[in-house]
Amino acid sequence: MGIFLVVLAIYLLITAFLGYLGYKHTKSSKDYMVAGGNIHPYVMGMAYGATFISTSAIVGFGGAAGFYGLSMLWLTFANIFVGIFIAFVFFGKKTRTLGQKLGAYTFPHLLGAHFQSSFIRKWSAALMSIVLPLYAAAVMIGGARFLEQTLQMNYTTALWVLSLIVLAYVFFGGLRGVVYTDAFQGTLMFIMMFLLISLTYIKLGGISVAHAKLNAMSSLVPEALAKQGMTGFASMPTFLSQNWWFVISTLVLGVGIGVLAQPQLIVRYMTVKSGKELNRALVFGGVFILFMTGVAFTVGALANVYFHETSNTIAMTASAIGGTGPNTDKVIPLFLSQAFPAWLVYFFLLGLLAAAMSTLSGQLHIISTSISYDLLGKTSKDDSSKTLLLARGGLIVGFIATVMVANVLPGNIIAVATSIFFGLCAAAFLPIYAGALWWPRATKTGATWSMVVGTFVYSFMCIFVYTKESAIFGLAKAIFGRNSLAGTGPLSYVDPLIVALPASIIVFILVSLVTKPLENVS
Repeated sequence: MGIFLVVLAIYLLITAFLGYLGYKHTKSSKDYMVAGGNIHPYVMGMAYGATFISTSAIVGFGGAAGFYGLSMLWLTFANIFVGIFIAFVFFGKKTRTLGQKLGAYTFPHLLGAHFQSSFIRKWSAALMSIVLPLYAAAVMIGGARFLEQTLQMNYTTALWVLSLIVLAYVFFGGLRGVVYTDAFQGTLMFIMMFLLISLTYIKLGGISVAHAKLNAMSSLVPEALAKQGMTGFASMPTFLSQNWWFVISTLVLGVGIGVLAQPQLIVRYMTVKSGKELNRALVFGGVFILFMTGVAFTVGALANVYFHETSNTIAMTASAIGGTGPNTDKVIPLFLSQAFPAWLVYFFLLGLLAAAMSTLSGQLHIISTSISYDLLGKTSKDDSSKTLLLARGGLIVGFIATVMVANVLPGNIIAVATSIFFGLCAAAFLPIYAGALWWPRATKTGATWSMVVGTFVYSFMCIFVYTKESAIFGLAKAIFGRNSLAGTGPLSYVDPLIVALPASIIVFILVSLVTKPLENVS
C-alpha cells in the first residue's frame, strides 16, 4: 500500500502539472473550447481515444463480456471501423473545415450556425446538459467501484475523490488541460491493457489453451440466457434471438454508430491545425482503441475461465456474491483483485483511474460549454473573459448534476447508461450532422423536425418499450403496470435506436424535400 500511495502521488502530481499547463495556456474562449486549434496529432489521437474509452468500456462493457462472452468483440470492430476510420476520414476533416468556416467551437454551435437556427443549437445543448450527466455518472461509477473493490474504500468517498480531482483540472485548464492530461492518461491506459492481456493469457495457460477452455464452457451458460439464445462464451448467440438483439442492437450498434455523434469527441476534430494532422492522429487513435476495447472484452470473457478454475463459478455468479444479484459492473474489478498480486492491481487501478478521469473530463467540459456557451447563444467574437467565467460556472452546475445522478443510479448500470447516451445522440443528431456535412439541400425545418422526432421516439422507446431500460426508469410499470408496453414481443428487446434512427432519417429527408433550402450554403 505504501508503494501504491507514492506512485499515486506521482501520478496526481503529473496530472496536476498538465492541468496547470492547460491553465497557463488558456487565455481565450478558443483555448478553453478547442485547445487553441493547434494540438499535436499524437496528443489529439490519444486524447480522442482516452475520451472515447473509459471505465464504462473497460469495467462496464468488459463486465458485459463476462456475461455475454466474446460476441462483444463485434463492438471492437465497430469502434475501430466506425468510431475511428469513418469518423476521422469522412467526418473529421469536413467537421474541422465547417467549424472554421462558421467560427464554431462546440457541436451545438456548429449545427445551429449551419442550419441558421438558434433552436437547433439550444435544443442540442439542452439535451447534452440533461442527458450527458447520465453517461458521466456511469463513468464515475466505474472508477469508484474499482476504488471501492481494490482499496476497500467507501463507495461514496471514492466517488467524491475521483470527481473532485477531475473537476479541478477541467475548471482551470479547459480543453487544453483536458487533452494534455488525456494524452498522458491514454498512454498509461495503453501500457496497463498490454500488461493485462499478456498476464491473463499467462495465468490461463496461453492464448490457445485459454480460448479452448472458454469454448468448452458452453454447458455452463445460465439457463435464462440459454433460453434467450446464448450458445456459449466463445460463440455468437442464435441469430435474431433475444440475446442476439441485445448484443448486436444495444451493445454493438448502439455504441458503434452512436460514437459518430458524440459531442465530446466531435470537438476533438477542431483541436488540430490541418487535415493532414488529423490523418496522423487516426493511426494513434486506431491502435489505442484496438487495445482498449479488444483487451477489455477478451479479458471479461476469459474471467469466466478463471472463476471456474478457482471457485467453480462463472463471472455472473461470482459478481453476485455478497451483493443483491449479478452485476456486470463488478466482474472486472473482482477478477483483477483476485487474479493478480496487490502491487499489480494497484497499477491497474491507476490505469482505470486514468480511463475514468480522461473520459469524465471531456464529458464535464461539454456539459460546461453546453450550459454556459450554447444555451446563452455565445459566439467566438464575444468577450473571452466573460465566456471563460460562464463556462466555469456551467462546469460547477454539470458537476453537481453528475454526482447526484451517480448517487441514485442502480447497480449493473454502466453499459446500459452508456448505450442510452450513445443511442440518443445517434437518433437526435447523426442525420442532421451528416446532412450539414454532405447535403446542401437539407433545410432548417427538416433538421429541426428530425432532431425532435429522433429525441422523442428514442426517449419513448427507452422509457416505455425496451425492457432492459424501461425497467430501470420504472415509469411504464408505475403507469401501465408492466415494464414494457410491447409485453414480451420483439420491440421489448430490440434497442430503441433500431426504430428511432430510421424515423429521424426519414423525417429529415422528407421534410427537407418539401421545405425551403438554406441560403448561402455550399
